[in-house]
Amino acid sequence: MPLDHYVTLGRSGLKVSPFALGAMTFGEDPGSAGCSVEESEKILRTYLDRGGNFIDTANFYTNGHSEKILGDFFKSHGNRDRVVLASKFFFNMHPGDPNGGGAGRKAIRHQLDETLRRLNTDYLDLYWMHNWDRNTPIEETLSTLDDLVGSGKVGYIGFSNVPAWVTAQAQTMALIKNWTPLIALQVEYSLLARTVEGEIAPMARDMGMALVPWSPLKNGFLSGKYRRNAQVNDSERAKYVAAPTEAEFAVIDVVTEIAKACNTTAAAVSLAWLRAQPGTVVPIIGARKLEHLESNLDEVVLTEDQINALSQVSKPDLNYPAPLHGALRAMLQFAGTTVDGEPSNIYPPLLQSSVRY
Repeated sequence: MPLDHYVTLGRSGLKVSPFALGAMTFGEDPGSAGCSVEESEKILRTYLDRGGNFIDTANFYTNGHSEKILGDFFKSHGNRDRVVLASKFFFNMHPGDPNGGGAGRKAIRHQLDETLRRLNTDYLDLYWMHNWDRNTPIEETLSTLDDLVGSGKVGYIGFSNVPAWVTAQAQTMALIKNWTPLIALQVEYSLLARTVEGEIAPMARDMGMALVPWSPLKNGFLSGKYRRNAQVNDSERAKYVAAPTEAEFAVIDVVTEIAKACNTTAAAVSLAWLRAQPGTVVPIIGARKLEHLESNLDEVVLTEDQINALSQVSKPDLNYPAPLHGALRAMLQFAGTTVDGEPSNIYPPLLQSSVRY
């Protein structure tokens, strides 16, 4: 899908490109697999020129350098208000300071001020909680974020890497207390990582939240670089990523076959499958080189048979109680049975309206 075919992010009025540009690789902090300022700006400029408007970063990416690169770019080009700029809080940027990270009120406010300074802006369009802070009551986090939205420093909020039960509790609390609700969840999701489909994805659809998958190519496994009995020609990536397992290669084989049939890239096929999943799914594409970005953005439309083939070969084993849902639904709908003394025919409409299989 072209970058200028915008979608609405969750239950909101925010319009974003169907693919977000991840800036985790922007900057050359020691120990990271990042890229130079020059290459980062080439990638960013190409994404924007093609109609992209959704940029995602975090305070600790390349030790703050990612945010600084983005801030310098938009200050120089003067088009900050034309993009949806998102960043994250949670990780401690000041070792030794107990309030330097996390999701407490003092920590969030301080992290946001530093992020805005590095980004050369006075507001964020979307602010993510990067991880669950078990030591902070969720109501403290939500009320703080609601205050920041009210102040104009933050437009919308979302969670990343948070359990479904915590997210559901937070969203329900926000609605009851008339606080700013969550509009999106940033989660690991790809053909090689589908356990999000057990609880988080159905919850997100039901509660009006989009999914914004990180690592949609699973550490590059679905990029087309990994083939059986072949060495990956990427010395930088090899430092950080182990080889795919046999089960992962089974999925990679099908992706490669479909990419060949469609005369496109494995990356494009993998991303197209994600975009075809239920609800609003906006994958984050990352790149260390301009060619990586261009490969990811190759446009492809998969047939229903191709989508089904990919879904079948990558079918995940979901945790309890997900495996029981189909069987339980069938039992309740079986003609002539009763549940708690009531005829079973009162249950199908309820189940059909709230559950999708």
